[in-house]
Amino acid sequence: MFRRSLRLILTGVGVLAGFSLTFFGLDQVPFFGAVSDNTLLMVVVLLLGSALGGLIGFILHPIVNWMEGRLSKTPLLDIIFGAAGLIVGLIIATLLSLAIREVQWLGPLMAALGALVFGYLGMTIAARKREELESFLGAVLAGRRGTRNSGSAPAPVGGIPKILDTSVIIDGRIADIVRTGFLEGPLIIPSVVLEELQHIADSSDVLKRNRGRRGLDILAQMQKEKGVQVQIYEEDLGEGEVDTKLLRLAKTLGGKIITNDYNLNKVAELQGVPVLNINELANAVKPAVLPGEEMTVTIIKDGKEPGQGVAYLDDGTMIVVDGGRRYMGETITVLVTSVLQTSAGRMIFARPRGGEHRGDRGAERERVAP
Repeated sequence: MFRRSLRLILTGVGVLAGFSLTFFGLDQVPFFGAVSDNTLLMVVVLLLGSALGGLIGFILHPIVNWMEGRLSKTPLLDIIFGAAGLIVGLIIATLLSLAIREVQWLGPLMAALGALVFGYLGMTIAARKREELESFLGAVLAGRRGTRNSGSAPAPVGGIPKILDTSVIIDGRIADIVRTGFLEGPLIIPSVVLEELQHIADSSDVLKRNRGRRGLDILAQMQKEKGVQVQIYEEDLGEGEVDTKLLRLAKTLGGKIITNDYNLNKVAELQGVPVLNINELANAVKPAVLPGEEMTVTIIKDGKEPGQGVAYLDDGTMIVVDGGRRYMGETITVLVTSVLQTSAGRMIFARPRGGEHRGDRGAERERVAP
């Protein structure tokens, strides 16, 4: 129904345009001026002009329909920035045409060509640079509005802003990292993150409640650190989940997200938003351990496989000791056999130092032997 109406509208507009151009052109073109003296011939020319305009409108229907389909799939911001770029390009072309339009024959042609070229360049460049323009305009607007609202964050100054999510605040290690001075730029805490922390702190579950309160204490601690810019961002971030709002804010401010959330990390990478992952940082700064090295550990629990014992380093790295079960609760020296790096962290495999070790089954056989 819509397509049929569109065809009729375009045909009607074409008829009116053809009639108007023909009618007003009678006095401009010498041939049409002679025709205007003959009423019958003038009517015929007007009908032909109207028919030609209607035919052009009818032919343009598939093109307009295709453009409508493409525009319906194009994000609204792309359309807005593209239209703004088109307007700027046409303004530039108009200013340039003032200097060349007086040139006979060539001037009007170059002016029309300049309008096409600059209009197209303005539209495409604005659409392709949408994210950069959006970040720039968002930062400017956020800075202006931030000074009007009490407690809202002013425009970030002095380095790339770092946006903290709930997981990294609850984790607590961010406070130690900030204290060392390795992070520069303001730390942005969106109001949605504060609300989420408050919700967790008010939970009926004791563990969740303690984690939420710990996160609030971490924020209070970082605000007291000298030389650390902690800013609460209270601007409206639109609709959507918390992760979606964080990504939107990072694009607006041109900042980076600090998180421990694996899913948020992956989504941010897909959308081109820089991410700083505390777990990846912790794995990167762990001391290197090579096969053949010795270390002293305390076996604290059984492993998954028979005879295995499990120990942990101070940084939380798991050490699986083959044949370590018989040393449960003891501090022994082990020899590293291999190191496995996984997405969850690093795992070290080792065996007790000394000759060929024996598992629990061999020890059991010795106990029951006569």
